[in-house]
Amino acid sequence: MATAEDEVSSAARDVPAAQRFIAADLKMDIPHSARVYDYFLGGKDNFPADRAAAEQIISVFPDVQNTTQQNRAFMLRATRYLAREAGVRQFLDIGTGIPTSPNLHEVAQELAPDSRVVYVDNDPIVLVHARALLTSSPEGRTAYVDADFHDPARILASAEVRDTFDLTQPIVLSLIGMLHFIPDEGDPHGLVRTLTDALPSGSFLSLTHGTADFAPAEAESAAEIYRQQGIPTRLRSRDEVLRFFEGFEFVDPGLVNVLRWRADGTTDGLADAQVGTYGAVARKP
Repeated sequence: MATAEDEVSSAARDVPAAQRFIAADLKMDIPHSARVYDYFLGGKDNFPADRAAAEQIISVFPDVQNTTQQNRAFMLRATRYLAREAGVRQFLDIGTGIPTSPNLHEVAQELAPDSRVVYVDNDPIVLVHARALLTSSPEGRTAYVDADFHDPARILASAEVRDTFDLTQPIVLSLIGMLHFIPDEGDPHGLVRTLTDALPSGSFLSLTHGTADFAPAEAESAAEIYRQQGIPTRLRSRDEVLRFFEGFEFVDPGLVNVLRWRADGTTDGLADAQVGTYGAVARKP
């Protein structure tokens, strides 16, 4: 019977040699935010340590799976809006996580086949699955950058970004469900500002962020379990999340619970307290 280590090793052999790494780099005995997220979405790219942490979180915040699913649903709606209504054709997705179909490029290219997408992550398990992110329509293009959000200059200077995008044309910076894993000492507001300062006029910021505003006790209990498992977690208030959008103009309805952002009928029956995430799309003048 194949073990988890065998499966990872097999997957690793499927990527180019330059991208291979030993299975130990995955730290399968330690929970990881991307793999816990994958578990909440019903995925299979997680290990016993991830599942145990996830179940602990569910025990104190039963609606965490609603939160995760609605966070992803926001990404799908926002991408459709940006590709179809805003007419943007370039997407920079940082903190990509484990691919879950439909991926951002699949959504964008279904509506606008000439869309170009650059994914950025530095998680080894995302690298294992990177080929799933590199499929593209014939008219468009996708690329993957193995880089850390804490080094925005490297991301912006990467050959993948420079070769894939026309840097004089609008770009969507997509930061979905990752900033609450950056503590204050990591200066998330400064990192986002460095990235948005480099975007041309007419670009967009699409962002979601975990919060305890809607269900304080449950959300903070869940965040504490993440921290106890070695995953830095900093939930932020609406005012703190607003700061990420300084200098940008909100697309209606502004910064709201992701449930309320251009709802399409799939969120019926859920209350704000069941989904602890803010989301918004905003345009750079």
